[in-house]
Formats: sequence, structure tokens, C-alpha cells
Amino acid sequence: MNSIEKALQKQQKEAEAQNKNQGVQPPIANEPVQAESSIEKAQAQTIPEQTAQEQVTSQKVTRAKTPVSDGIVSNTQIEIDLDMLAKKGFVSTDSNRQVINEEYRVIKRKLLDNAFGPLSKSLNNSNVIMVTSSRQGEGKTFTAINLALSIALEQDKTVLLVDADVLRPNVMRTLELKNEQGLMEYLLGDKENISEVMCRTNLDNLRIISAGKSHHLSAELLASERMFDAVEEFANRYPDRIVIVDTPPLLGINETAILANLAGQALVVTEEFKTKLFDVENAVKHLNPEMAIGFVVNKTEQVNLEGGGYGYYYGGAN
Repeated sequence: MNSIEKALQKQQKEAEAQNKNQGVQPPIANEPVQAESSIEKAQAQTIPEQTAQEQVTSQKVTRAKTPVSDGIVSNTQIEIDLDMLAKKGFVSTDSNRQVINEEYRVIKRKLLDNAFGPLSKSLNNSNVIMVTSSRQGEGKTFTAINLALSIALEQDKTVLLVDADVLRPNVMRTLELKNEQGLMEYLLGDKENISEVMCRTNLDNLRIISAGKSHHLSAELLASERMFDAVEEFANRYPDRIVIVDTPPLLGINETAILANLAGQALVVTEEFKTKLFDVENAVKHLNPEMAIGFVVNKTEQVNLEGGGYGYYYGGAN
């Protein structure tokens, strides 16, 4: 045995003895032992392992920064019973139902002009429209669904309907569909990407995000940065998309006013002979003054000359 072989054998025995003392399994026979360099040892000593709390925090930060792209929409598809909705007085694909269709054609035309016309340059997220009311029961969900259906009938526009009234979700109930995983699951981080809770429908141009499960911090989550990121993505990813957000009423729920800072337009629904002017004035004070604000009078029997029917009409925008 020459001196080189002796030196290698000695080095191997020393390494085995060191590993044995440290509780490390010896290498497989005939496999060369690679000693750590002094730099690698120094790095291992100076970089401590993450604590369990730090690991959790790191995971949360990573999740919060995950893109909310809806480039790949969930495989879930829901079937909207259009005949059932038509019988309930909603916008219909039936050309014989001219009254309600014409009324919402008038409403959406102004909103689309605001979203994509000259005014859009002065609005933040001009294609995001929050549909709200001063108090519950004035018809905001009815209006939001009708508006979504009407825009979905456009040839060159797509529409996303988001049920953000997580305290009292009503979109899926009105459509007689199950309110399963939705916005809340995304805001809680149960779903990494917003596309996982975005459902296709049997209307090619319509997508829906339901409210999802209830949560005791639902109001706070609506005001979270994750919600802000989602709305920003909705507004900017697709230039031809309108986003309709059914939000909680403005009075008594502070988070709705926060959502108002994310939308470029607000449609305030009032009920004829029920909504008080005092409530409407207070509700508008909660909105961003830089928004385009319009009004819909619901359950009215006044003839809408511009739309050709009665029931719902657009009150104008600032």
C-alpha cells in the first residue's frame, strides 16, 4: 500500500469516526467522502433555522403575494335556469320580453359609457361597478343580477358578478343555486388563486364568484389587502370585462365604504315609497366623491319613457 492509499484510508476512517460520534450513518462502502468546505461550514453556523412561527409567517407572505390571475378559470360550471329567472321578472334571452330588457339596456349603456368612454380616464377602476343600497331589502341583488345578465348579452363584453355581501349573501339563493366555495375561501387563504372560486356559467360571457361560507371576520376580510389585490386584478387583466360587485348596504357597515374606494362606479338602488331621502343622502356620503354615482328606483310603477316600460330606471351619474 503506497502513501497515497494510506492517506485516503486514514481520511475515510476519521470521517467515519466523526459521523459515528455525531449520530450520522456512515457512507456506503466504496463511496467517496466529500468534506464540507470551510465556507459551507461557516454559512451553516451563521444562518439559523427558521422557527415554526417564522415558517408560518413566511408561508402567509408567500400566499398573500400569489397572483390572483383568473387566466385559468375553475372547472366548475353552474347552470343558470334562465326560464325560471324570466318567470320571476329578470332580464331574459327571450326577445318577446322587451320591457325589462329595454329598461336594463338603458341602465347598462350609461355604465358602459362610464367604464370605457372618455370619463373612464378620470375614474379609478372604471369597469368595476358596486351595486348597493342604503339598507337591506331595497333590491340591490335583483339589480346586480339583471345588470350582469344584460351585459352578458353584449357581443363584445364579458362580465364577472361577485357576491361580496358576505354577511347576507343572496346572489346564489336568487339563482336557486348552492352557495359553496367562493370569495370568503379566497380571502381566508383556503384557495390560493381567485380563479379557483370563479365559476363558468351556461352564458358564455358571464362568470360568477359566490360569497362562500360565513365567517366571524367577514367584514374585516372585505377590507383586507387580499380583497384589494383581487379587485385590482379584476379591473386590469381584461380590458373588455365589467365587474359587478353586489356589496352590503352602505348604512351601518363601514367596510362597504372601504369597498367603494376600490370601484370606479356605484349604482345605488332605492325602493319607491320605502327608501327615505335622508337615508339616501347619508348613504352617498359614504361613497368616494370621485366615483361615478348612479341611482336605480326599484319597484316603481312610474312609466320610464326612455326605456319604454315601467319598473326600473336609471337616475343619472355624477
